[in-house]
Amino acid sequence: MITRRQFTKTAALGLSGFSAAAAIGAGSDEELIDIHQHVNFHARLNDTLIEHQKTMGVTKSVLLPSGTPMARSSTHAGKSNGLAARVFGTEASARLAAKHPDKFVFFCNEVPDSDEAITAMEGWLKRGALGIGEQKFGVDCDSAPMMKVYELAKEYEVPVLLHFQHGKYNTGFERFHKVLEKFPTVNFLGHAQTWWGNIDAKHEQAAMYPTSPVTAGGLTDKFLSDYPNMYGDLSAGSGKNALARDEEHAIAFVERHQDKLCLGTDCADTVGQGEKCSGSQQIANIRRFVKSPEALKKIFSTNARKIIRFK
Repeated sequence: MITRRQFTKTAALGLSGFSAAAAIGAGSDEELIDIHQHVNFHARLNDTLIEHQKTMGVTKSVLLPSGTPMARSSTHAGKSNGLAARVFGTEASARLAAKHPDKFVFFCNEVPDSDEAITAMEGWLKRGALGIGEQKFGVDCDSAPMMKVYELAKEYEVPVLLHFQHGKYNTGFERFHKVLEKFPTVNFLGHAQTWWGNIDAKHEQAAMYPTSPVTAGGLTDKFLSDYPNMYGDLSAGSGKNALARDEEHAIAFVERHQDKLCLGTDCADTVGQGEKCSGSQQIANIRRFVKSPEALKKIFSTNARKIIRFK
């Protein structure tokens, strides 16, 4: 095991080009569960994805598929097909997970307001999908179609991962507490710009990547504090920015919510390290801001295992 001082030093180096795998050292038995990755993310090949995750030091990854391509308002006339990132659907995720069960598990997904959405996702849940998401469609988060998705998650006792983006995906974030209250047995994972922007009590909703110091007590902070079934997905540039924009707040935030945060990367690069890899940078951020080995283990693996039924 390396010391906290070494963690801090290597994390800082990681932000300028070192991989997270290098930071933990060769041969480490540390478990890192990445709850947010994709097949064919911006046309990345599967073999490259496998090497990318290995380079970051990830031991198990959750594959989040897209829905069936279709042109309707919820997919922005098709522009948001493939999660707006060329991501393949559930079948491709299931196939890769079956080929590499030691490395991957998969969720299922579908366009929520399509006629076959619930039937299709239920079929995949019966075939081994461990959750629903990434739900990233142009609907209100508390709309009738989404309520059916949450009912399905309740029936099969699986989590739902939601991409919240003001004016575009899962809108109506300020009302999401009503969903949390209506479905107390369903675990929800919040992700993306609006989720992470709202750590700040003074957040301007149109701002996607704010850089100002954070005033604690925003909606996200409250949701994590007040609802046992709300968790945070630390992935992507939005998650990285949420911690890096205000280091003093970040230390207090991860301490306060250490039981509710999960490592996610959601990075589409091909190397798994360096400035273009937001995932390795976020892993370095977590090492830098989390002050105890116990909290670090929770965020890296234990919290994910609480809400996802890994075998």
